[in-house]
Amino acid sequence: MPALPGHRPSLLLEVDLAELPAAPDTDDPIARLRARGRHQLRPILRALHEAAADHHVVGLIAKVGGALPWAAMQELRLGVRAFAASGKPTLAWAESFGEGSGDMAAYVLATGFDEIWLQPGGGLGLLGVGVETTFVRGALDHLGIEPQLEQRYEFKNAADRIMRTEFTEAHRIALDRLAESVFTDAIDMIADGRGIEALRVRELADTGPRTAPEARDAGLVDALGYRDEVYAAMRWRVGTDVKLLFADRWRPQRRPHVPARRKGHVALVEVRGAIASGRTRRGPMGRQVGSDSVGAALRAATNDEHVRAVVLHVDSPGGSAVASDTIWREVCRVRDAGKPVVVSMGAAAASGGYYIACPADVIVALPATLTGSIGVFGGKMVVRELFDRLGLTTGTVSHGARSLMFSPRRGFSDDERERLAATIDAIYVDFVAKVARGRGRPVAEIESIARGRVWTGSDALGIGLVDELGGLRDAVRIARSRAGLSADAPVRHALHVAPLARLGRAKNTEDPRAVVSATLPGLSDIAAALGLPDTAALRMPSITVR
Repeated sequence: MPALPGHRPSLLLEVDLAELPAAPDTDDPIARLRARGRHQLRPILRALHEAAADHHVVGLIAKVGGALPWAAMQELRLGVRAFAASGKPTLAWAESFGEGSGDMAAYVLATGFDEIWLQPGGGLGLLGVGVETTFVRGALDHLGIEPQLEQRYEFKNAADRIMRTEFTEAHRIALDRLAESVFTDAIDMIADGRGIEALRVRELADTGPRTAPEARDAGLVDALGYRDEVYAAMRWRVGTDVKLLFADRWRPQRRPHVPARRKGHVALVEVRGAIASGRTRRGPMGRQVGSDSVGAALRAATNDEHVRAVVLHVDSPGGSAVASDTIWREVCRVRDAGKPVVVSMGAAAASGGYYIACPADVIVALPATLTGSIGVFGGKMVVRELFDRLGLTTGTVSHGARSLMFSPRRGFSDDERERLAATIDAIYVDFVAKVARGRGRPVAEIESIARGRVWTGSDALGIGLVDELGGLRDAVRIARSRAGLSADAPVRHALHVAPLARLGRAKNTEDPRAVVSATLPGLSDIAAALGLPDTAALRMPSITVR
């Protein structure tokens, strides 16, 4: 029966989580253009947390089964559990959980739903968690390139990938604990979602993969069926006349009301990508977030009387030590202005990403967030042998004993190496001291958990580097509470420049237009994107947890 005019039909929300939904940066028009037509992550998360309160929404159905980053999966799962808490039915279905690596995270997401269906010809690759590291030293040796680096300290493994051909003991210990932490959290979530003892889940992981019938018999899925059968079963539960609606198309029903006087809002500042000096721009291998752009957003939040609190969303492996220090200062200024700062960590908030987070009042991380990495490395890549092989020669003229200290055409002299080591030491000592001050703990305590080591969010909570586990919405909730705002106080980007206004020239450095225009990458950006040192770097090694 068709819906009556003016009557909203019952809605069954759909979510396609077979791939990670797009999350384009608001200040990146190219990224937003490329994301057109794709499902959007933030509207999906909003629907998961809020749509259950809409009496027109009767249930949630999702396709799952692709490779998902662990931290993003956990934030989505929090949303699914929030929706399911309403008592409305939720169902996840997959063609397979075993067509490729990384599918365990997708299965963990599925266990957040009340019911799981699997296609009869599919499988379940519940296999565990592994980390692989590629060392490039051997390739550099073949090319005739010599890395001359200083690292602080033994756990600063971003340098190890360049300097060595295999794991050091410290490198292996750190990665082993990362994998163990993520795996343990995954086992606990599966056990909770499926009502199976954690020990039994570990046994099932150690004896996988499984066919669809085997997965059903083991209690890992509830039923086998194809898409049409899945949807028919869900419609039988919620009503045959429901309308399907993608979750990111859902909007809360607005009621006419008299606009209230502005009482304040939460400002959102995002740091997504490798940290570099200057303006935010797109590098050859991803986004480079500029200290000028982030600093301008934080200053705008500091100076806006309507901003009562700031949520700093950090999803960054770090980058330039100087750029990180610049942002750190602006975060401190927000706090000095009496406005609470709450950090929300994404997939990574490590090294420079942790540096800028440590002054916050509260730090919120996801269980699989990679954070910490309180350390530094720096130096140069010497290409003298490569040039010799190519028949290239170099002539130099210099004034100043160390004018060519960082020339890639020659190695460091002994006194230059000593000066480099002293500089790296000073940056490390300052980094540890800033963390100690921000966390309100003695330097010696921070030193014992620093030394460049990367931690998961779960482990970071245990050692006091973060305060709570949760996602961006949890950080917003805390910020509202700390600022004395209502539970529905708005959240707005701290800095916004209309598209037409971007075409005009900035009047001065305080004009937002001075920092919003994207610039082309320079050589230093290319080096950073490749993980090669350009200057002193507060950067976490590239880690993929499968």
